[in-house]
Amino acid sequence: MQKILGFMRKAIEDYHMIDDGDRIAVALSGGKDSISMLMGFKGLQRFYPKKFDIVAVSVNPGFEFFSEELLKKHCDDLGVPLFLERTHIKEIVFDIRNEKNPCSLCANLRRGILNSVCIREGCNKIALGHNEDDVLETFMLNLLYTGSISTFAPISYMDRSKITLIRPLIYAPEKEIRKFIRKHNISIMPKACPMDGYSKREDVKKMIKDLQIDIPHIRANLYGAIRRNNIKGWKNETN
Repeated sequence: MQKILGFMRKAIEDYHMIDDGDRIAVALSGGKDSISMLMGFKGLQRFYPKKFDIVAVSVNPGFEFFSEELLKKHCDDLGVPLFLERTHIKEIVFDIRNEKNPCSLCANLRRGILNSVCIREGCNKIALGHNEDDVLETFMLNLLYTGSISTFAPISYMDRSKITLIRPLIYAPEKEIRKFIRKHNISIMPKACPMDGYSKREDVKKMIKDLQIDIPHIRANLYGAIRRNNIKGWKNETN
């Protein structure tokens, strides 16, 4: 847990993600990242100088493998309130609209529900579990498929809902999160979406892995390019 906490604390302090009195909604999908992040926040509460509250918010999209019981157990064990929202996202995206590229619509629907629950429960921030690999993959996806040099920001404010999005796992490599989950035998959902393993993101993940054979420092180079070139939201006091 100490390594995950270290990654989280550095990101939180670099980008000033937490203020005294925050009520943070932790987006809990049931995957390795969101469960690690929830555990990390619970650990952080014990010693972090700024006092904050956390609740877990989970959007059930209606997939057959989605386990509400697993989420309830994790939250009960940690003593974190869970707000579980049942939805028809699976039916809308896959059955009615039969989207060939469903990820964008699915993400937008989830985000809208998260925002609504966050407002209803008096939260001023939403924590999303994007890790370091997600940062690099999004950067490459945008470069290759849209011709833009961008990735999601560590912290961003949504004017319409007046909610701040934070991503405390941006310094945590996926392999370290996997290692943490395996070492402590933590139960997670086997997958978060039917598209797992079949998306453009998976193609980019494999591409980066293959390139790493010939360019061992490619991950550090990409991350450095993101921070040095002042991509929106990535400038901080440590640069």
